[in-house]
Amino acid sequence: MAQITDFQKKEYNKYVENVTPKHSLPKNMCKAFIVGGMICCIGQFILNTCKGMDLSKDICGSWSSLLLILLSVLLTAFNLFAPLAKFGGAGALVPITGFANGVAASAIEFKKEGQVFGIGCQIFKIAGPVILYGIFTSWVLGLGYWIGKMAGIF
Repeated sequence: MAQITDFQKKEYNKYVENVTPKHSLPKNMCKAFIVGGMICCIGQFILNTCKGMDLSKDICGSWSSLLLILLSVLLTAFNLFAPLAKFGGAGALVPITGFANGVAASAIEFKKEGQVFGIGCQIFKIAGPVILYGIFTSWVLGLGYWIGKMAGIF
């Protein structure tokens, strides 16, 4: 078996350095801030529009969430969310829009396998762990709060 020479190691390291994408943390943070801010501004616009229609605060919040989810699903369906997420990173993926994109993308990807074994089984492939750990964490925190309440800590 041939030995790898120092020259080959150096050449390989140069190659890896050349093909590895370079990222600027401040630049990425600014992009995430801008995209996340735009999503928040759209949500605030929806909220203000609903308040202008004299709807209750809860109804306004529900409409805002629903329309942001719908917008995210439509952008995912027309393959426009991926470039937005690539540009904005966490700014696009962290809010409710990222969660909706995760569910919609799974449904779109597996629709060719049918309603039950495709969409039905695969739709929560990405969002499932979020739901699972969210519910589990809520349960653990609720249990801790209940124990604290019983012990007179809270």
